[in-house]
Amino acid sequence: MKQHFLRGAYAAASLMSRRGLLAGLASTLTLAFLGLPPAQADDRKPYWVGTWTASPQAPEPPIVAPNPSSFANQTLRQVVRTSLAGERVRVRLSNEFGRAPLVVGEVRIALQAAGESIMPGTDRPVTFGGRSAFTVAPGAPLVSDPVDFPLPPLAQLVVSIYLPESTPVTTYHSLGVQTTYVSLPGNYTAAMSPPVASTTPSWFFLSGVSVEAPRRAAAIVTLGDSITDGYASTVDANRRWPNVLAERLQSHPRYRHLAVLNHGISGNRTTFDLIGPNALARFDRDVLAAPGARYVIVLEGINNIGIPGAFGLASQQVTAEDIIASYRQLISRAREQGLRNYGGTLTPFEGTIFPGYYTPAGEAKRQAVNAWIRGSGEFDAVIDFDRVIRDPAQPTRMRAAYDSGDHLHPNDAGYRAMAEAIDLRLFNGNNDD
Repeated sequence: MKQHFLRGAYAAASLMSRRGLLAGLASTLTLAFLGLPPAQADDRKPYWVGTWTASPQAPEPPIVAPNPSSFANQTLRQVVRTSLAGERVRVRLSNEFGRAPLVVGEVRIALQAAGESIMPGTDRPVTFGGRSAFTVAPGAPLVSDPVDFPLPPLAQLVVSIYLPESTPVTTYHSLGVQTTYVSLPGNYTAAMSPPVASTTPSWFFLSGVSVEAPRRAAAIVTLGDSITDGYASTVDANRRWPNVLAERLQSHPRYRHLAVLNHGISGNRTTFDLIGPNALARFDRDVLAAPGARYVIVLEGINNIGIPGAFGLASQQVTAEDIIASYRQLISRAREQGLRNYGGTLTPFEGTIFPGYYTPAGEAKRQAVNAWIRGSGEFDAVIDFDRVIRDPAQPTRMRAAYDSGDHLHPNDAGYRAMAEAIDLRLFNGNNDD
């Protein structure tokens, strides 16, 4: 009886296996008929890819310029430079460092005409969960509903946010290098040109814009400090090196499916907080969770060397090995999610005007870190920003033509040289041409 049962069970299992095989073959043949490989059957289905970002920060002592500490019954008109084009848009707000709900009266988007003015016919309302007025939970981001909005590449997008109540500044991005317009009292989100009470070079409660894009689209995340954030570049001119990289990509048909997301924070370090969460702490949020992220360029570490001396933080002195260990963590965490890692060498800083920032010992650390980046093979590729920016006659100093004047941050020409030194073939891995 037992043998009969086993033979019957085997026959049933064999029949089920054959039926499963036939079903699988039928599915494969159907996909082949449609011209799609089985593993890529949904590759034509669009998904969301970031086209602009700014890393949220808690308020810190102002470095660039004084900022408002609160808003009340005012409209913030904020301008952002996008990278990737799309026909549908989502806006991401952040109350990450707030301890109370963020009350928002209305949000609208449009294309910029000039200054605080928007282009006629481009204004669209943005809803969140179907609501035009809403709250953002303490410590949380909030992503909008999709908005039908033909966004061209490299656009100047205006995001207008009305804050009806007294709203302390809890979450912002300090170094916008872009003018934000703060209105007189009232909701002017739909105004062609709102009455302006003041301006500021920061972004408030706004952390991202995404577009619906084909599956082949992807984002390059640039993780760094003030040199990635664009310190000393021309305000409102979009001359940060990630902006120039986006322009290069959009000028080549082969790379127009790639976005560039700037996650630089001025003053940031890989291992200690002071200005913004440290890179190890924010990596999951800013890189791994970035919509469509496929690549990350890491250019961070010079503040690990210079800030302890400049700010009198002797207990936060690090070795070259400490910085390298932080890179290894970033590399490992990116690879777990399938991202390719590109390491940028640290640029020269001898002679910087910031007291205590440069020391010969700090220069020795920079040289050791750069030698590891170039020679270890642990990054998937190296982008040698140091070689581009340094003075050939004095390699520990920045080339005069690229120096903003503080001997630490590049000027517009320096940022352009950095972007133009990036080999676009590094991003062929996502190209299906």
